[in-house]
Amino acid sequence: MKIVIVLPVFLLVASVYVTACDYDDDDYNEEYAGQSCEGPEECYPEADTDAIEGDIECLSDWVDGGYCTHTCQNDENCCAVVGECKSDLPQVCAPLESAPENYCFVTCEDVEDEENYCETYVHPDFHCRSTGGGSDNRKVCLPN
Repeated sequence: MKIVIVLPVFLLVASVYVTACDYDDDDYNEEYAGQSCEGPEECYPEADTDAIEGDIECLSDWVDGGYCTHTCQNDENCCAVVGECKSDLPQVCAPLESAPENYCFVTCEDVEDEENYCETYVHPDFHCRSTGGGSDNRKVCLPN
């Protein structure tokens, strides 16, 4: 009878542990753009990085924990290389705050549930917000 009681408790504890780990994992993001990083060499592991248009960067000066992305000239530069994107989540090319360059970001523009989109599809700590790029401002998924 003790085994019957101990086994369900063990399974409950094990399932809570696995569920909790998902949110602490740096690779939770559904996309490479936005994954945490310490340097650009950690970004876009499935792509031919020489073929990506623009410079691959880890935006650690603007985003705590870093943010994988690359410079771009237009939206078409984002997800242009096989292996650059893991999903069909739309990306846009936009400036970030006062940065002189434009970068690729997962966008939350023109989505049905803007308030929960980033938390659901990118990362639980991300929210839909403005890039703060002046007249070229876009709505993208970024952490607070």
